[in-house]
Amino acid sequence: MKLFSIFLITVLLLQAFAEASSFSDAANSTTNMEEGNYAVVALSKKAHHLPKINCNYACSRRCRKTSRKKICKRACKSCCERCHCVPPGTYGNKKACPCYAKLKTHGNKPKCP
Repeated sequence: MKLFSIFLITVLLLQAFAEASSFSDAANSTTNMEEGNYAVVALSKKAHHLPKINCNYACSRRCRKTSRKKICKRACKSCCERCHCVPPGTYGNKKACPCYAKLKTHGNKPKCP
């Protein structure tokens, strides 16, 4: 009985150390980088999901000064749903969202406003 209880305690300690080391590895794999006024979070290769953003709000803000709001918002929402980001401001600033800048139409023109 005494041997069984020692074995059980050893297994529990090993499990606790394994969980603590995996938690520490996950914390070390997340790196924060500052790019302009916008914080960019680089996740490890294990994480495949991107943070959700409100594409409707972000695209309304992006397209607020255009004369063709419906077309701009439609294209912007399509890009936002793929890239999960929208550059700040109403024009340019595409370095803040490289995926958004890389999307092209069939005619090889920039897809995203």
